[in-house]
Amino acid sequence: MIEVLAKLGRGPVFLAGEVLECVITFTNPLSASSTSASSEMLAWASAQIHCQFHTSENRVALPPSDGIKHDVQAENETVFVPNRGERGQCILSTPPKILFCDLRLDPGESKSYSYCETLPIDGPPSFRGQSVKYVYKLTIGCQRVNSPIKLLRVPFRVLVLHGLKDYQFPQDEVVAPSNPFLEEEEGLKKDSRLADLATELLMVATSRRSLHLYNISNTRGKVGTFCIFKTVYKIGEDVIGTFNFSEGDIPCLQFSVSLQTEESIQEEFQRRRGQPVCFSTHARHQEACLHTAQSSFSLPIPLSSTPGFTTNIVSLKWRLHFEFVTSGESSGTCLVRGSQSEAVTWAGVEQIGVDTFSWDLPIKVLPTNPILASYVSQFSSTNSITI
Repeated sequence: MIEVLAKLGRGPVFLAGEVLECVITFTNPLSASSTSASSEMLAWASAQIHCQFHTSENRVALPPSDGIKHDVQAENETVFVPNRGERGQCILSTPPKILFCDLRLDPGESKSYSYCETLPIDGPPSFRGQSVKYVYKLTIGCQRVNSPIKLLRVPFRVLVLHGLKDYQFPQDEVVAPSNPFLEEEEGLKKDSRLADLATELLMVATSRRSLHLYNISNTRGKVGTFCIFKTVYKIGEDVIGTFNFSEGDIPCLQFSVSLQTEESIQEEFQRRRGQPVCFSTHARHQEACLHTAQSSFSLPIPLSSTPGFTTNIVSLKWRLHFEFVTSGESSGTCLVRGSQSEAVTWAGVEQIGVDTFSWDLPIKVLPTNPILASYVSQFSSTNSITI
C-alpha cells in the first residue's frame, strides 16, 4: 500500500499565467516493525493540467467533433490519460511531465517531488454556470507493475485578468539589493512580477471614482435620483449606491436592488434561436421607502463568484437590476386621517393603486488577489489517494 498526497503550496486559486506548484509525496505507511512490512514499487508517475468543458444539451448546440477521442482506458494499459472518465470535452491541457520511473519505497519511507507548470494565459476562467462549465484539474497518474493506473485529481480555480496577455516584461531588471548565496529561478521571478502587475492593474482599474447620477422616472414623472461613485469592482468588494426621493414628483413605495450575472450563449451555439438569457442573483436589497427622503444599499460581490468574461461560446456580464413600486396617486393621498378629535392619528390607506417598473445598470466585475480568493474556495489545497 502506498499513500499519495498532493499539496498546492499557495492555495487552490491562481491567475492565468501564474506558475502552479504542487508537492507530491509518496509514502509507504507501514513501519519496519510491522509483520507485513515490505518494500513497495511504483513503475512510474506523471502529472498534467487540463480544463474540462461541460455544456447543457438543452441550451448549447456544439458542432460535431472532427474526430472521436476515446477516453476509455483499459486497466492494463500504461497510457496516461488525465481526463479518463471525465464528462465533457478537454479543451486545454499542458504537456505531461514525468515525476519518476521505478520508485522503490521501504517501510516507513517517503519521497516528495515538486511539479511546476505555467497556467495558459489565454484559457477561460473557472466557471460553473447554468449552461456552461469550465473546470480545471491537476491530474497525477501512477501505476504499479501489472496493475491498473490510478489517478489523483486536484481541482483548482483559475481567474483571468484581461490585459496580462499583452504585457511584455522589460528585459532589464530593476537594480535592487540581492543575496548572492540564494538562487531564484527565473520562472518564479516572472511569476512574482506577474502577480505584482495584476495587483497594480486591478488597483488602478477599481480605485477610480467619479460621480454617476441617474434620474429615476416613469411615464408619469420623476421618482427620484440614484447615485453611484464607480461601476468597476473586484470580487469581494461591496457595491454601494444611494437614492434621493426628496426631489421626486411620484411617491416611491418600495424598491429592490439585485446584483446579478447574465449568462448568454453566442448566437451560433444556441440550441434555439432567441432562447432566453440565464440570470443568477448573488445579493439583493429590498426596502419600503414611502415618505423616505434618502436611502442607500450595500451589496457584497461574493469572492466565490466568477468575474465577467467572454469566450467563443458564452459570455458572462454583471448588472444591477432595480425594481420600483410607485404610487398611482399623489403623495398626499397615501395617508388618511384616523379621527376627527383634537388628537390626530394618521394611518396608511388599505388599498392604493400602484405602478411598477424596472431598470438595469451594467457594471464591470474583475478578479481579485488569488490568495484572498483562496480563503473562501470550495477546493482543498491537499488531496490524497491510497494505491
